[in-house]
Amino acid sequence: MDLYQAIRSYASQPLTHQVIVSLLKDYKRPNDKVHALLSEGALESVKKGLYVAGPAIKTAKPEPFLLANHILGPSYVSIDTALSYHGWIPERVYEVASMTTKASRKFTTPLGVFTYTHLSLPYYAFGIKQIQLIDDQYAMIATPEKALFDKIITTSGLILRSQKQALTWLLEDLRINEDRLRECDLQNMAQWVQDASKSASLTMIIKTIKAL
Repeated sequence: MDLYQAIRSYASQPLTHQVIVSLLKDYKRPNDKVHALLSEGALESVKKGLYVAGPAIKTAKPEPFLLANHILGPSYVSIDTALSYHGWIPERVYEVASMTTKASRKFTTPLGVFTYTHLSLPYYAFGIKQIQLIDDQYAMIATPEKALFDKIITTSGLILRSQKQALTWLLEDLRINEDRLRECDLQNMAQWVQDASKSASLTMIIKTIKAL
């Protein structure tokens, strides 16, 4: 198997430096070969130590949500990106937003912009599921309910003090359909509140949805 074919066989997943070096085990100076592959367009750098197959190798790249999970981990896709994916908000989102237990970061890459916002445990771990993107590509993403909670928690200055204010925010600012809100798992949401910041605002959202 030639080197280009070997890279192509891994192309559905982000390629770590360790994986690339394992493909170059017969080279005395594998790092020099990595630089050559980058120059040839056989590899494309996402960030230091993380690559995807480059334009010289005609193959599909990893999906953005899968890349997001790998660029900084642990992390899961959330807030507007997840709400758009689930069909809860009408806007198409171009920046992939994620939550992480690590410090907040932003990565501007050739494959897009990826942002990460810090959340503390144990709240971080609630409401995450693995979804199949295409074929053998899977990613961790927030449920709609968790993405909504994360949106409230991470939006600076947002304090929901009444059901009227909360309903206006949900229906007019976010433009979420009422039918979507009625599908919420309020029991799970209520269990998350005690470990979350902005617990009063989250409780107000639950009360508002329950009253629909």
